[in-house]
Amino acid sequence: MKTCYLLALVVWTCLLASCTTEEKREASTFKPDNPDVLHATVKKLTDVIVYDIFSPPVASRIYAYSSLAAYEAIRFQDPKQYPSFATKLNGFSSIPQPESGKTYDYTLAGIKALMTVAQKVTFSVDTLKIFEQNLMENYEHVLNKEVYDRSVLFGEEVGKAILARSTQDNYKQTRGFARYTVTESEGKWRPTPPDYMDATEPYWNTIMPLALDSAAHCRPPKPLEYKTDAQSPFYQEFKLVYDIGKNITEEQREIARFWDDNPFVSHHTGHATFATKKMTPGGHWMAIASLAARQTNADVIKSAQTYALTATALFDGFISCWEEKYRSQYIRPITVIHQQLDEHWEPLLQTPPFPEYSSGHGVISSSAATALTFLYGENFAFTDTTELEYGMGQRSFTSFNQAAIEASLSRLYGGIHYKFTCLASAEQGKKVGQQLLARTGLTKPEWVTANQ
Repeated sequence: MKTCYLLALVVWTCLLASCTTEEKREASTFKPDNPDVLHATVKKLTDVIVYDIFSPPVASRIYAYSSLAAYEAIRFQDPKQYPSFATKLNGFSSIPQPESGKTYDYTLAGIKALMTVAQKVTFSVDTLKIFEQNLMENYEHVLNKEVYDRSVLFGEEVGKAILARSTQDNYKQTRGFARYTVTESEGKWRPTPPDYMDATEPYWNTIMPLALDSAAHCRPPKPLEYKTDAQSPFYQEFKLVYDIGKNITEEQREIARFWDDNPFVSHHTGHATFATKKMTPGGHWMAIASLAARQTNADVIKSAQTYALTATALFDGFISCWEEKYRSQYIRPITVIHQQLDEHWEPLLQTPPFPEYSSGHGVISSSAATALTFLYGENFAFTDTTELEYGMGQRSFTSFNQAAIEASLSRLYGGIHYKFTCLASAEQGKKVGQQLLARTGLTKPEWVTANQ
């Protein structure tokens, strides 16, 4: 049997060697418009973001510009059904148009646009270039040279147009701003154990949003007044965090760990310290976007739209959230619990290095869920398997909104947010998502409307 298999393999190899170029193309299993090409490209971008350890806000910026570039090129497969929405957002001039009467492979153009952007906004450029080179070789084998060259050039032009906006969003300027000064005022945030790290992105509120009128556009209500007497609402809040931490259920523990999404967690064992890396909260929702597209067998245009709308919601969600964080500078549970209840208490999750109110997970999960619900419907059931590669299992949901609420409450179970913060943040994110949909003026897909 083994001998027969080897003989057949040799014969097949010889046949391929004798094939004409056209026959080799037909023998290829590579399909230029297969949405899996786009899904694999976005996944590679996530892998690079994890490896480079970008903070959650910065990661959302990478996803937004890269995904918008891909969509604005790919959409020309069906420009009437899939209009541009980058041109309706803040800071974009006109997007390049394909030459009338010429043939393009718009999936190739979209991949090239995405890579043109991604390689300018990440660190591990060589990894992306190798990935791109392998993809481009596949396209070269199946496309006419003129079509290939024209598509690549168009993708580069779209990518550069998106990048032009990225140079004007104030990101570069914030890299040189003064170090954040921690206030010693009562009830205000201060660095937390175990590493007492500096504040993350304290000037993110100065980044130009995409769909919001300003960073303060969807500002949430003020947080509870800081009072630690046993009758105060705030006391009840941090006492609840403490009590849950002391009596946490197995399901609460599982939920907290599943939605942790901390890109850099330090572990201390005696004198030894090591770190683990995972995808960011935004990366988790981009992976959920991929799940939705795959589950519905979405074509490459719908998949590109899914990524772009989700990423834009994430980007503005982080800007809105970070504006409130450094405006209110609210104290973290671990700090007040150590001061008022138990100096040895530890949360299940490692407290991230920025103020408590509002919750990043709560805001961006809700903004992303709002965008995905618009595209796929209110009752879109799915099993989130995106955390399997990080050893966090899987969870099933009846809707994106159910997943978003669980993601928000996971921060309460993890001991790093108050319950009132989780609930207010979910509402804040919903408003961000609604503003995005209003700004883009997109029409709800017919099949979603028909099933509601």
